[in-house]
Amino acid sequence: MDDSTTGAIMEVPRGWLAVCVLAVSLASTVTQEVCRAPDGKDGAAGKPGRPGRPGLKGEQGEPGAAGIRTGIRGLKGDQGEPGAPGRAGNVGFPGPSGPPGVSGLPGVKGIKGNAGNIKDQPRPAFSAVRRNPPMGGNVVIFDTVITNQEGPYQNHSGRFVCAVPGYYYFTFQVVSKWDICLSIMSSTRSQVQRSLGFCDTNSKGLFQVVSGGTVLQLQHGDQVWIEKDPTKGRIYQGSEADSIFSGFLIFPSI
Repeated sequence: MDDSTTGAIMEVPRGWLAVCVLAVSLASTVTQEVCRAPDGKDGAAGKPGRPGRPGLKGEQGEPGAAGIRTGIRGLKGDQGEPGAPGRAGNVGFPGPSGPPGVSGLPGVKGIKGNAGNIKDQPRPAFSAVRRNPPMGGNVVIFDTVITNQEGPYQNHSGRFVCAVPGYYYFTFQVVSKWDICLSIMSSTRSQVQRSLGFCDTNSKGLFQVVSGGTVLQLQHGDQVWIEKDPTKGRIYQGSEADSIFSGFLIFPSI
């Protein structure tokens, strides 16, 4: 058998095979279309999957439009970052004083001082009488000085002015032929006060002596004087008898 005959025999099966394959394919397609069942219902939802990993932080968006006010106050926002320190304020007023502290320990005993000398101590004392006093006023002026140690008495005003704080004794004897009332007056820090008053009646017109005395504690600058009653203060003025006002320091204040 030559080559041409052999080639003719091989071509026949190949054509037949192609026909057969085509026939089977058409038959299968027809069979699928004729025998296919309708689609079933959707199955039940599955369980949720596991949460995914957090995504990357996105870029900052553009500012949003201003919201519409509804009159309802929103929730309090998160606390912001601390601001920069402000300027220092003005100094406030001083606060109230605190309670006293605990007393300290006693100090070291000092050196013994020198012995005192009575001659070095102040000894103010005075006595003055009425001879030619000015008229008018209620202050009894004893114009003629007998003694005025350290000069505490002012004969032009009739006042004793304290220069050494301490305890003083004052006394007076005044002659009169009429009813009379006298008072020992003193002033402390410009406040006048009446210390003691003394009165005597005289219906016979005879010489009588009204006297009085007292002890006063005085501070520097205090004054003491004798004052008469405006209606009962007539004092005898003549050479027969004298009226006198005296005072002296008993001891100084410690």
